[in-house]
Amino acid sequence: MMSTDLRFGPELRRLRQEAGLTLTEFSVALNYDKGHLSKVERGERSASPELARRCDAFLGANGELQRLVVRPETDSDTTDTPAIPSLWLVGRRAVLAAGTGSLIDLSLKLGGQASSDAEPLLCSFRAQFEQLRKLGQSTAPKVLLPLLETQTRMVAGLTADAPSATRTPALLLASRFAEFTGWMAQEAGDSGAALAWTGEAAELARAGGDPYLGSYALVRRTLITLYAGDAAGTVALARRAQSDQIPPRIRGLAAQREAQGLALVGDERDCLRSLDRARELLDGDDARSGAEPVIGTTHVSDPAAMTTGWCLHDLGRPKAAAEILDRECRRLPPHALRTRARYGFRRSLAHAASGEIERACTIAGELLGVMPAVPSATVNSDVRRLARELSRFRSSRAVRDLQPTMARVLAPAHD
Repeated sequence: MMSTDLRFGPELRRLRQEAGLTLTEFSVALNYDKGHLSKVERGERSASPELARRCDAFLGANGELQRLVVRPETDSDTTDTPAIPSLWLVGRRAVLAAGTGSLIDLSLKLGGQASSDAEPLLCSFRAQFEQLRKLGQSTAPKVLLPLLETQTRMVAGLTADAPSATRTPALLLASRFAEFTGWMAQEAGDSGAALAWTGEAAELARAGGDPYLGSYALVRRTLITLYAGDAAGTVALARRAQSDQIPPRIRGLAAQREAQGLALVGDERDCLRSLDRARELLDGDDARSGAEPVIGTTHVSDPAAMTTGWCLHDLGRPKAAAEILDRECRRLPPHALRTRARYGFRRSLAHAASGEIERACTIAGELLGVMPAVPSATVNSDVRRLARELSRFRSSRAVRDLQPTMARVLAPAHD
């Protein structure tokens, strides 16, 4: 059987010719060098996933060209949870072992307190949680992680020998601390710790009588599979978190992740359907009246719209993506540096893919200036994609001026 690399070129040429396009017209439309496209069609150069996405979208190939470039995952039942490496067990043991001493000490100190004494302390922790979430927008995750781990154990310590009036809200708040700790671990580039803390969050929530955070844990795990490029795993996990019994907000967030996974494989029809479902769920009164603290982002005013812009880039429609991301990024609060970087680099990437190189460099230049304050292993994946995209335009002065700063951001950190 002919390999997918060898099949891509002839299939691309066939579809281009069927569309009545010369190679020159096609290269202008895609903002790609004509000579490069010619070599791809002849099988002399391999097509990148980025190029395959754009060709697929422009020629209306419904994902066929992408599938010739992106290798399928190993055969497995995608309805099951993707296998979690041993890091899950190792990470979870490390989390529990590290917290045991603190938890015992705090149980002795706090467990015997009357409910009336513990409740003001719990309110204080809740306020601290909101402050830490805000701090997470402008602080390096490695700086926050030790404090978050300690706070999680301290809140859990309030549950020992406490009446249910205090125990239940303490467990639920501890679960939110643990979930946020997992997110910061992922931002620090430690997926094993991220999975461990997310699992711990689900267990704390179940102990507090909330069976639903376990479903949100699936949504959190989709972010790990998404950034790993595992589209099938992302879609499978997201679909498991969308049963009718799950609260609308969690289902809406899961539908967004499903859309992002579908965008990676070029399934535009189902991707847009998932986005419509996400918008309906997140805009409903039930989603807005959920329990505090709010699950998921609190800085994006219209998550479904922002995710639509994100997905359109992966679907090979960068101009449409740039238009939406321009609008939605302007609505982000100034202090939300981490969120602004996350969506801002995707915005820059969309402009670069549209041929608006100077605009892309201007956006990226502003964001690269704040990255040392809010380093992010996940955002760096888009910074690397942007670097590859801009490398095609080395003759541009804007690109040459940007490259040293971009290289510093992407350089491995040294302790």
